Amino acid sequence: MARSGQGAGEPPQAVVAEGSGSPAPRPRPSGLDTKMTWGLVGLGLVGHILRSPRFYQTVAVTAIAIGSLRQIGQQNTASMTARLAAWNQREMQRLERKAQRQARAVKGAAQMARSGPPRGLAGSDHQT
Repeated sequence: MARSGQGAGEPPQAVVAEGSGSPAPRPRPSGLDTKMTWGLVGLGLVGHILRSPRFYQTVAVTAIAIGSLRQIGQQNTASMTARLAAWNQREMQRLERKAQRQARAVKGAAQMARSGPPRGLAGSDHQT
């Protein structure tokens, strides 16, 4: 409301306590009043949000996005597991072939050792 009369254009003056040059402290609302006010403001805000169609659209889009990300994560895990299993199988086959080659080499060396010295090679004249 606009003030009329003497001092209408001047800003309101603070109440000054007697014998002091500083303004008197204003009475503060009690803690219960402040909490109740904030509670009512919060309740009104929640009511406004729950009546808003935009809120429900946002919730729906968020739920769809979270579901999609979860499914993508599961597919990535399954794909990675399949690739790892295939790599492991190839590695096992490679190691088995390597072991077979080594076994054949050892078997051939053992047969050569049992057969005696080589015959008919240059520099190996063993005539008795």
